[in-house]
Amino acid sequence: MNKKRKQAMTTTIKQLSIFIENKSGTLIKVLDLFSKAKIQIIASTIADTQDYGIYRVLCSAPCEAFTILKENGINVQLTDVLAIAIENEPGKAAIAINALSEAGVNILYMYSFLWQGRGVLVMRTDKSEKAMEVIAEKDMSLLSENEFK
Repeated sequence: MNKKRKQAMTTTIKQLSIFIENKSGTLIKVLDLFSKAKIQIIASTIADTQDYGIYRVLCSAPCEAFTILKENGINVQLTDVLAIAIENEPGKAAIAINALSEAGVNILYMYSFLWQGRGVLVMRTDKSEKAMEVIAEKDMSLLSENEFK
């Protein structure tokens, strides 16, 4: 197995999934804790329900952030996700998603952002190992946590 394929099959990054109530002041508590700890948010998204939101965060120190949030009584989980780097060109995301779809990999959720001139697709799938195989076969690049420090 070549080095790139082996790297692609073993690279996930840690994402924080923070459960916050849908009421004034709960998000700022999380952001203040990050600020005091000098933890940089790289990307984030909020999905809401009627009573709470799931604030998904990629940050510069996910394990440290997890500990700080737990110590402050905030309901948080660490989740392994894939971060695929793509060229910042129209259609590149569609190509990546199509490759996964054709291989029978379902995307449970996804968000994207630009990082150092490249697009980044962050996703959780129903078949992570299969997704990593497809990513390696299609010569796509997975980002590691070290690239966000």
